[in-house]
Formats: sequence, C-alpha cells, structure tokens
Amino acid sequence: MSTVTRTGTASSATHVADTHDLIRVQGARENNLKDVSIEIPKRRLTVFTGVSGSGKSSLVFSTIAAESQRLINETYSAFLQGFMPSLARPDVDLLDGLTTAIIVDQERMGANPRSTVGTATDANALLRILFSRFGQPHIGSPNAFSFNVPTVRASGAITVERGSRTKAEKATFNRLGGMCPRCEGMGSVNDIDLTALYDDSRSLAEGALTVPGYSMDGWYGRLFSGAGIPMDKPIAKFTKKELHTLLYAEPTKIKVEGINLTYEGVIPKIQKSMLSKDVDAMQPHIRAFVERAVTFTTCPECDGTRLGPEARSSKIKGKSIADLCAMQISDLAVWVRELDEPSVAPLLRGLRHLLDSFAEIGLGYLSLDRPAGTLSGGEAQRTKMIRHLGSSLTDVTYVFDEPTIGLHPHDIERMNQLLLRLRDKGNTVLVVEHKPEAIAVADHVVDLGPGAGTAGGTVCFEGTVDGLRGSDTTTGRHLDDRARLKETVRSSDRALEVRGASTHNLKDVDVDIPLGVLCVVTGVAGSGKSSLVHGSVAGRDGVVVIDQGAIRGSRRSNPATYTGLLDPIRTAFAKANGVKPALFSSNSAGACPTCNGAGVIYTDLGVMATVESTCEDCEGKRFQAAVLEYTLGGKNIAEVLAMPVTEAETFFGGGDARTPAAHKVLDRLEDVGLGYLTLGQPLTTLSGGERQRLKLAAQMADKGDVYVLDEPTTGLHLADVQQLLGLLDRLVGSGRSVLVIEHHQAVMAHADWIIDLGPGAGHDGGRVVFEGTPAELVASRSTLTGEHLAAYVGG
Repeated sequence: MSTVTRTGTASSATHVADTHDLIRVQGARENNLKDVSIEIPKRRLTVFTGVSGSGKSSLVFSTIAAESQRLINETYSAFLQGFMPSLARPDVDLLDGLTTAIIVDQERMGANPRSTVGTATDANALLRILFSRFGQPHIGSPNAFSFNVPTVRASGAITVERGSRTKAEKATFNRLGGMCPRCEGMGSVNDIDLTALYDDSRSLAEGALTVPGYSMDGWYGRLFSGAGIPMDKPIAKFTKKELHTLLYAEPTKIKVEGINLTYEGVIPKIQKSMLSKDVDAMQPHIRAFVERAVTFTTCPECDGTRLGPEARSSKIKGKSIADLCAMQISDLAVWVRELDEPSVAPLLRGLRHLLDSFAEIGLGYLSLDRPAGTLSGGEAQRTKMIRHLGSSLTDVTYVFDEPTIGLHPHDIERMNQLLLRLRDKGNTVLVVEHKPEAIAVADHVVDLGPGAGTAGGTVCFEGTVDGLRGSDTTTGRHLDDRARLKETVRSSDRALEVRGASTHNLKDVDVDIPLGVLCVVTGVAGSGKSSLVHGSVAGRDGVVVIDQGAIRGSRRSNPATYTGLLDPIRTAFAKANGVKPALFSSNSAGACPTCNGAGVIYTDLGVMATVESTCEDCEGKRFQAAVLEYTLGGKNIAEVLAMPVTEAETFFGGGDARTPAAHKVLDRLEDVGLGYLTLGQPLTTLSGGERQRLKLAAQMADKGDVYVLDEPTTGLHLADVQQLLGLLDRLVGSGRSVLVIEHHQAVMAHADWIIDLGPGAGHDGGRVVFEGTPAELVASRSTLTGEHLAAYVGG
C-alpha cells in the first residue's frame, strides 16, 4: 500500500474537530478499494482525483452516494420500496455523517421521445401555468398546453367518478390536453415501407415477414393462423380482407389452442413496440430495420410543435407556447424579462431564474423543445444541475461526475463558480475530476491510486491543492503539465470537402477537412462542432465514428465479448483440453445451471424490492464446476476473465497460453488506456469515456479511412493524455485520417490542423472562425480558443 500524504484543509475551510462536520469512511472495499479509510469535510468542495480506474467512482458513487440513497430508500414503506431499484449495502465497515446524496451524473436523460429540455427542467410547467392565466384566447388549464396529455372531446369517452365533478367541470375535463391528434404529441409522423415488411412472393410459412422477431416457428405462427390468416398462400395472392387483417387489424380477442390471446396487425404492433422508443435506444438489429423500413417526417398538422391547434392559437404578446419553446433559451430569457404581470410575480421570478441558469451554465444555446435524448452526456449533466441551483435544500451532498465534460476552457470558470455557489449554500459538494482548472478551486483534494485496477484503490494524498502540487503522486506531478506546440506538423494535399452545411445552427458552412493528418474541431459548447462533424462527415464512405454512446448489449456483455477477444480465448481453451469451445461461454454450454450463467440469483419478494444475491453454486463465477477443471497456462476460464487487460496481455503473450489473436486485441485495449479493466467486467459499469475507448479498440482493426472521435480525453487522467496522443499519432502514421472533436488544450496543441467554430453558441455560433495550424492560432489569438491555447502553452 502506498504512503498517504495528508495536509490540512484548504484556507477557505477551517479546521474541523467535531465529527458532526465530517463524512467518515472506514474500511471501504467496494470494487478495487483496499480498506480505504478517510474523513471528508462537510459543507466544502472536495475533488477526487487519480488515474482512470484508480477507485474514485468506487469511493464516491458506489460507497458514499450508494449508502446514502439506500438508507433513504429504507425510510419508505415496503409497498413503495417494491417500485424502487434494489440497493445492496456497500462493502464498507463504517459510514458516518452521511447526508442526503443527490447524484448529478453523465447518464443520458433517457430515450423517452416525449421528454424535452423543457419537460426535464420544469420550464414547460411554468410556461403552461403562465399561458393558462394570460393566454388569449383562454383555452383552459395548464394541461391544455401539454403535448403529453391527449385532447379528449366531450363524447363520454372518459368516465368520471360519480359526484366528483359538475357538468361544467366535466366539459373542461373532456378537453383536457394539448396533444396534437395527428402525431400524438411526437412532433413527427412515420410512413412504413410495406416492401420492407414482407416478401409478397412467399407465404408466411415460408418466412415472408422480414420484421425482426417475427418467426413463424413460435407463437406468432399460431397467432396468425388463429386469426384466420392463410399460412401457405403467397402474400401477393391475399384478398384485401386478409391483407388488412395481417397489417392493420385492431386488437382482437382470439383463442389459440384453448388459450385466450389478443391479435393485432403487424403495423400497429410495430408502432407500439418499436416506434414508441427513441431510435438511439434500440438494439442494433431493430434500429437497422427501423432505419430501412420507416420514414419519419415532420407532422404536417402541428409543424413539429407537438401541440394541437387550440394550444397553438392561444398567445401572449403575439407568441404561442410553441413559439417560445422553439426560441433559443437566451432569447427566451430576454422575452420573459419584459413581461410585467404583478399577479404572477413569484412565477415569473422562478421562470427568469431558471432560464438565466441555463445561460450561466453554458446551455443558453439550447431550446426548450430540444429532445432530451439528443443531449450529450455533459449537456445532460448540466441540465440536471439546473434543477438544483434554485433549490431551497441545504446540507445536501451533491455528487458530480466530471462536470467539465464537453466544456470549452472558456466555460469551465463558470462551472467552477456554480459548484462554489452550491457549497456556499451550506452543501457538501463531491466532484470526480481530471481537469486542472477544476481541481484548482477545491477546498479539499483526495487523490486515489497509485495505479489503476488492482494497482489502485488506496488513498495516496489528502489535503489542499497546493499540497497535492507538492506531493509525489502521479496527479501531483502532472498537475501543472502544459503541452508544447509541435515543431513540425504534417501537411496534406487531400481534403474532405464540406459545402453549405446548415445542420442546426450552422450558417451555410464551407470548409475543407484535411486528410492524412490529425485534425481537431473545437469551439465553445454549442458552437456547432457536433453539427458539422456528425451532420456533414459521419455517414460518408470510409468514415468510422466512435462516440461515447451506450454500447448495446445485456449485463452479460463485457470487454471480452464486445471486442471479440473471447472467441480466440475459447478456441485456445478448447484446443488445450480437447473439448468444444461452447463450454467456455457463460451464455452457452458452460453456463452454471443454477443462475444460467448470470453469476447472481434474483429473488422476487412480492411488493418488496427484488433481491440480487451471488449464486452459491458457482460463487459468481458463472460457469459449471466441471468447466473450471479445464485450464490453460494454469488458469481456468473464470480466472482469465477476472484478469485485468495488462495481466492478460502478458499471460497470452507467451508460454503455454500464447494466443496471438487474443494478444493482438489486448494490445489495442492497452493502447487506448484500458489496461486496468478486467476482461469480464460488465459493460454497464463503464463510463462514457471508457465506452468510447473500448469502441476505438474494437474498431481499430476496421478498414475505415477516416476515424472520428468525440472528446476522447473524457475520463482520462492528465498522465494518460500523452498515451492517447501517441495512439492518435499511430493511427495517422498507419495511413488513416483522424478527426477529433475536442476541448483539451493538449490535444489542440498536438494537432496538425485546427478548425475553430464560433464565435459564440447557438445562433451566435455556427461559423468557422479559424482554420490553420495550432501555431498560427496561438500567434493570432483571434478567437476565444486561441486566447486559451496561447495561455496554456505559454505563448
């Protein structure tokens, strides 16, 4: 265990002797933590640092925040707990002094297509109240302006409990919502290409349907037959009635083999099961089908506003609620400030504060009608943060996961001020961070390490930022690292041309992206970087896009299965032992029969939360005991999957276990900075940055000519950025072109070419404000990026 350096708390924090002013952790062993004991000052800003995989998240999220949430959940009734996720007690001896923890993480804000920036932040709710009071003509309650509440005509369709409402109230109730009836509040309508649903030259029995999951061997075949649809006749020869029943039938009760079932046409079934979800949340094969078979167009009746005609007709100062939600939030804030309605002064104050918070946090370029699922991880985290800036709660523990992600250096200072504001209201603020600009404002720093995975999990330093700077830890040594501009840059005589780009806020942009070099696209948040790259570059032949989006797969998926590494490993085990490869898969023949290869058993306790416990038969190893008798190089398959990448690289690199195909994949995982991950770690536990680097490792073997990376430094420690730059150089050296969306100055300084967008965000951005080498950008200082890069390199 490494030596721990401790100094006093920062100058802004007084020495605390009273244990009531401390969060005390003793004997934390969650994940790779090695009996960590630590005292964290309350009502201070504490930053947790350390290399990727050192144990920061295990301590902050999996131990402190998890136990706080578990204890709060236990205060609810057993009935309510039945609707909450099951939270196991963290592996820790003692946690004392906890307060309510609010986690503000980078998880995307769900894939519900009905969720927008406005609905996620209460801005829409406040606007709906405002329009229900002052909108002309007056059309009803706040729900009359909600696109998520259906409009129901007074036709007796709704049954109201007897005596609960007057006749007049019933009429209002039956005109409840503002949802556009054509698109049902989605803003878009879809048109399904029938030729993509079936091959009309075949019969159903011959597999005419090409919709994923519609196999005639199972219940679908019996269901169609039970509905009276001919199974052996080519669809081209169906009568109109038969084709209508197959495609469009409303839900109908039928009996199949004595069992009561409901039959519904293929198209309404697809609309409910597939098209009600966000495309990005679909499994790959479903998404491929939807993109092939379905065309989405803006709803012609509501023009994409999601609202019915009545809701759009009611206006305040010539603006409907749809007009306001479509405005850039910074412009909407100006419009709201000009309203003067004393009767709703508190509501207007709250709305003004909310909209101003968007601008403060660097999100003023968004609009309230922006679908929440389209926000990046950083944007989602800052949007969640807005809810808490105006909160009246105090003595709360706020937990942030790299809140500077997606922020230009110009915006990081504002983020720092917001974190300090939360602290100054009497809250404890815990932040996991890598950026030196964010570490600098901490009252207290906890540095974990010294390495990653099994080489980490200890506290290397506690104290002030100045103390960290003077310590001999990895973070301390690299805290003041500054990149130098390259003496020579690669030149290019080829370019990927972009002409007239106008996606989102881009203003008819023409730009040439040089090929065969490392090109960085930068600019303040909302300036149009992603719009340019994803709107005009992604999708072209030979372009491989590697982002931080969720990796599709179940909780059984892990780095070994995702990268294809498990295939050569299984083959090597099978060859060494003279058995079939399927035995070495926990999803196949080798799976533990008790837990079906999951490693855990789920116990349903009725109204109480489902309990997850380690399988006693396989002890969480997922394999049958007989399978674990087979070894390769002295290790069984479970022991191999428990290895970190670095250890496995040595293991498969020589000796009896030498497996060149596996070693090649492990080399790539090490190259992208994931040497600390274990081969069998569930993908659901990876951060956004780790997911992107795993995708990069998996796709480095592809034949793509242009690699597009979206902020690859996310989650990387200062010491690991140089390793990433070396990897990017190797990609370019192998003949590829690398295009990176990035804010990290070290990456900018290392680029061969920079494209800077701006000058501001939203409608103040969308233009190319600089094209050239990093040295030229530093010399000119003509943009915000140029000023910050010049300061960073000391130019």
